[in-house]
Parts: sequence; C-alpha cells; structure tokens
Amino acid sequence: MAIRDWPEDARPREKLLRRGAAALTDAELVAVFLRTGMVGKSAVDLGRELLERFGGLGGLCRADRRAACAAPGVGEAKYALLQAVMEMARRTLAEDMRSGDALTSPDAVRDYLRLLLRGKEYEVFCCVFLDAQHRVIAVEELFRGTLTQTSVYPREIVRRALHHNAAALVLAHNHPSGSTEPSPADHRLTRHLAEALALVDVRVLDHFIVAGPSALSFREAGHL
Repeated sequence: MAIRDWPEDARPREKLLRRGAAALTDAELVAVFLRTGMVGKSAVDLGRELLERFGGLGGLCRADRRAACAAPGVGEAKYALLQAVMEMARRTLAEDMRSGDALTSPDAVRDYLRLLLRGKEYEVFCCVFLDAQHRVIAVEELFRGTLTQTSVYPREIVRRALHHNAAALVLAHNHPSGSTEPSPADHRLTRHLAEALALVDVRVLDHFIVAGPSALSFREAGHL
C-alpha cells in the first residue's frame, strides 16, 4: 500500500509536521527524505531496507558516492541532497561551537568533532584554535594517516597557532578502531604538545578522541 493510502496520522510527513521530527522512527525519517518509494515498496519499506543495508542512519549518511548511488531508491540526486544535509548539520554545529566558550561549554565542540571525525577509515588529527576568550577562530585538519596511526608534528601546530594568533586550542583525533581509550602514545603526544605550545603562551584546553558515536575528553577524564 502506498503511503498516500495510509491513515493521515500514520504518514511520516504529516506525523513530522504534527508531532515533530523526534517522533519519527529512523525508517520514517528516511522515508521523508526519499519522498517516494518503488513499485511494490513504500518509502518506509525502502527506508528500512536502506538502514539494514548500511547499518543504520550513520552508515547511510556516511556512505560514499558509489555505494549510496548503487542502493535502490537513492541515485545521484538523493546522494547530493544527503551530502548537503550533512554539510548543513556540520555548519550548524560549527556556528554553535563558535558562539560559546570552548572551556565552559564543551558540548558543542564535542558534537562538532564527532560529526567531523566519526566514520573516517583513517586517523585524522585536527586543532580547534581559540582566542583569549576561548572563542573559536578556526578549525583545521593538520595531519592524516592510516587505520591505526598518524604522524603529528608539533612544529606545524605551533606555526598554525601563531598564524591564527591563538591563545589556546583544543586537540582532536579519531580512532578508527572504535575505542576511545587513549593509548600511551596519545598521552605522550598530548604532554609534548602542551609543553611545546606553552613556550609560545598557547594553552591546550582539551584533547578529544572520537571513536564511533563516542568522544572522550582528556580534561573530563582527568588526563589533562
């Protein structure tokens, strides 16, 4: 049965407008995004199949172009729309992060870094550069590596901090392995960078490790 033949209060779009997006299931959210189904399948049915195919909403949103476009009901146009939605989410979180104090309100920074780094198949190391009031000046991806490690050069981080005239910064990298537990190398690197940056009066406020849906804060965990 097509969605247009469903009772009005069961249709995903009408349900969203009446009760809000949070009231929809994952499959219903995908159905609103798809707009239409296929022969013999409603948009909700197709949404369920896509979620199963990609392992959930996160997998669907992070799917590469080839995999997404090969999935029934997606195609180039839907893939482009999905990428636009994801970029809008990243920019929204970036605005939230820039409007607050990165030290006293770390949630926006954490959410932004999770969306930025989650799902990458290789290690990425980035820095959030902050002014004297701990407001965001810039976010830069400085190094990328392999599945298990990346090389980080303190001199380059110091150079970029001076370039931005930063007073402080937040370090971040991802663990594609799926564990947020800091390695001994992560602890050594954090101490080394904090010492190097202190020589130019730049303070390291935190270091986040992103793994899957989780993000560990060195400061909150008592590591910094």
